[in-house]
Parts: sequence; C-alpha cells; structure tokens
Amino acid sequence: MELDAAQIATLSRLGDQLLVYAWDLLAGIVLLAIGWVLAGWVRKTILRVLDRTPRMDRTLRPVIANTVRYAILIIVLVAVLAQFGVQTTSIIAMLGAAGIAIGLALQGTLQNIAAGMMLLFLRPFQVGDYIDAEGQAGTVEEIGLFVTQLTTFDGVYRSVPNARLWNASIMNYSRLPTRRLDLLVGISYSDDLARGQDVLMGLLTGDARVLGDPPPQVLVHSLADSAVTLNLRCWCGKDDYWPLLFDLTKASKLTLEAAGFTIPFPQREVHVVSEDGAKDDAVYPPRPGAPD
Repeated sequence: MELDAAQIATLSRLGDQLLVYAWDLLAGIVLLAIGWVLAGWVRKTILRVLDRTPRMDRTLRPVIANTVRYAILIIVLVAVLAQFGVQTTSIIAMLGAAGIAIGLALQGTLQNIAAGMMLLFLRPFQVGDYIDAEGQAGTVEEIGLFVTQLTTFDGVYRSVPNARLWNASIMNYSRLPTRRLDLLVGISYSDDLARGQDVLMGLLTGDARVLGDPPPQVLVHSLADSAVTLNLRCWCGKDDYWPLLFDLTKASKLTLEAAGFTIPFPQREVHVVSEDGAKDDAVYPPRPGAPD
C-alpha cells in the first residue's frame, strides 16, 4: 500500500510532534529529579548551618528546613508543568482549586498543621523535654508540621498528631530545674516514731543531691492498717530525681533494719465463730516466730 504525499506529510508532522513531546517529557522528568535532589540537599545544608548557630532553637530547625524543602518542590512542580505548555494563570487557578479541595478533604490534617504552629509559638515544650500529654509520654525528638515525634522511656518510637497534643493537658517534666520527691516508708506501731523520723532525716541530709532549700522533711503521712507511714519529702534537681528515688528506697530499708526498726507487712485478724458460740481467734499470716 503506497502513501500519497498528504499522508506522508501528516505522518511526518505527527512524528515531529511526538519527538517534541518526548523531549518535553524527558526534560520534565530530569527537571523533577534535579529539583527533588536539590530540595533534599538544601534541607540537609540548612540543618547543618542551623546546628552551628548557637542561638537557634533546636525546635525550629527541622521546621525551617522542611518549609524551604517544600517551597523548592512546589517551584519545581510549577516549572515542570510549564515545560508542558501549561500557562501560569492556569497553574495558579489549578493550585487554588486543589488547595480548596484538599482543605475540605483533609480537615484533620489542617488541624494538625494549625496545632503544630501553636505548639511552636506558645512553646509548652521543646526538643529534648520529657512530657506526658494524657498518656502520650516520651522525650520530644522533633516537632513537625503534622506530627510530633517522641521516644518513650523504654526506647520505643512514638508519632503523635499535633492536634492530639494541643488538645491535651501537657505535663512537662523537664521545663523546671527542680522537682519534689516523695517516698513513703512504713514502720511498726511498736517502734519509736520520733527516732524513726530522725533516722530517715539523716538519710536526706546526708545525700548531696538533696537540696537544702526548701529543707527536707520526714512527715507522718498516714496511720495505715498495719504500719505508720512516713513520708520522706525533699527537693532535688530534675536530672537527679529517679536515681535519688531508687537510692533512697534501698537505703531507707537497710538503714531502718540496721537501727532495729521493723518494716511491717500487711496482716489481717480473723475471728472464727463455731456453731456452739466459741471463738477461735487467729492471725493470718502468722507472725514470724509465733508457735504453731
């Protein structure tokens, strides 16, 4: 089958157009790849520069870097669309329409963005703080536009939406320099109460991690079922809280036992009444050393 001159000319024009579109497609892919690599490189460079800036808050560093990265990607996307002959006005109109549609479809995501901006502005916590927001507890690693990244005390990664943190009551354990420590210790009713307080006070005053202002105290917390509960109350630096608590817990037992005090265990008196009315009194569990 032979082609006439008109068909040959049509095929030639079609081939030229396909070649032009192929070059445009290739240029768009190359431009998109270069823009993607460039955006990542600029983000890493900004992070390195901000890390060397002594007065730059660690909380704002990833936010600034990610914002610049997203801006570069948007510019690259517009340039790629322009490569295919899309007019600038059409691009703006398309982005506006897409923004409205995305805003209606992703209301929860926009809430996270707004909450992230409020968290960055009001600063209830910052990177490195240990927080507890109604069960969402951990050390803050990064505050992003959508989520906040935490690391729990046992080394587990946790990603929490910003809106959930913003709407929660946040306890920041790292914000203030000192914390109050309360340790409950029980002694027997038969022990000397005043002497027990003096022995425990010696533990507090003898530890350099216990602050002198406010002064430490040993208070009578409660009269429990089988023990007089004493409260060791003192103030310490936030970084010393857990080591001091563990050390005082161990030392209080060893010191009280060395001083002759009894650390009681729960006991219950049981009165058994037989059918003839006689009572058989027993204490369960039996006291140590009691006859069988």
